[in-house]
Amino acid sequence: MSVSAEPTSVDPRRNGSVPADTGAARTDTLRPHAEHAFADELAALAAQDDRPRPARWRLSPWAVATYLLGGTLPDGTVITPKYVGPRRVVEVAVTTLATDRALLLLGVPGTAKTWVSEHLAAAVSGDSTLLVQGTAGTPEEAIRYGWNYARLLAHGPSRDALVPSPVMRAMAEGRTARVEELTRIPADVQDSLITILSEKILPIPELGQEVQAVRGFNLIATANDRDRGVNELSSALRRRFNTVVLPLPETPEAEVDIVTRRVEQLGRSLDLPAVPDGVDEIRRVVTVFRELRDGLTADGRTRLKSPSGTLSTAEAISVVTGGLALAAHFGDGVLRAGDVAAGVLGAVVRDPAADRVVWLEYLETVVRERDGWSDFYRACREAGA
Repeated sequence: MSVSAEPTSVDPRRNGSVPADTGAARTDTLRPHAEHAFADELAALAAQDDRPRPARWRLSPWAVATYLLGGTLPDGTVITPKYVGPRRVVEVAVTTLATDRALLLLGVPGTAKTWVSEHLAAAVSGDSTLLVQGTAGTPEEAIRYGWNYARLLAHGPSRDALVPSPVMRAMAEGRTARVEELTRIPADVQDSLITILSEKILPIPELGQEVQAVRGFNLIATANDRDRGVNELSSALRRRFNTVVLPLPETPEAEVDIVTRRVEQLGRSLDLPAVPDGVDEIRRVVTVFRELRDGLTADGRTRLKSPSGTLSTAEAISVVTGGLALAAHFGDGVLRAGDVAAGVLGAVVRDPAADRVVWLEYLETVVRERDGWSDFYRACREAGA
């Protein structure tokens, strides 16, 4: 016996979101879901999208890619970029979701895997909330289904007593499910995805039933490629995914652009000062992170030791956002070297012994000698470097 259902609206009481038909996020929501934060852009794309759409997709693959990469529509509507990177990477990811292959977004920490996953689900299904967060303690029930034990004890196994997982709901409704940090999940729990991805069914042996995936269902997983050996995927499971590697930003300009855009978004929600006043400091933070990450100064003349941390774009965003908060609440509202110095130090020195040596060497041999960086050098020394 199989069980399936047509797509239904997400119940806002279950996931804390606002109703899908409001067209906008609640003003008091700290971080709206992508489908609410960018509802106007998604609606504009849908209205002008005359290309073929796969079953139950809100947009065509072309429109999904445009939503992520940005562009200007024929009526003049500007779609802001959600991801700054190679266009082909996004096109391959979107195309994968239009096939029967699941998508695995792989990359070092801070390469926007979760961000891209959320926006893909929002553009394809209009719902990014069907999410399984992978941890070392994620149980099989989080991927398959669980039970309401009060009903189970009172009436025995039944559909009413069954608690569907986000993956099970996505299968029944023809939507996109998301699994974050797949390699953090224990191997035996990971493998519960094999039947789901290969046969497109989820057996419920307690009821003698199964859930068959309806058209439109697919799954996006993310994994940190520095987690190899933690709970590495079995070859059987890896074959069910098409893997797309999200690279680090290719150029300093691209990374500065990414940090600036994201900090502007966060700053608006936190009532922080405008980013343009601090672009020079953003560029400085990005330069420090890239040089230490690459083990080489920007001019290619000096080789450097790299610290143990990743110094990702996401960490640069965090440092700058923290600096803006300092500038707003304890300064004159303008982002300065002293506002970001402590954050940079905290991001670089993760291992108090080894990383501190790396940082002091960089500070004395590169930062101290660099023209126009004396204020940053003094601020870092005052921050405890």
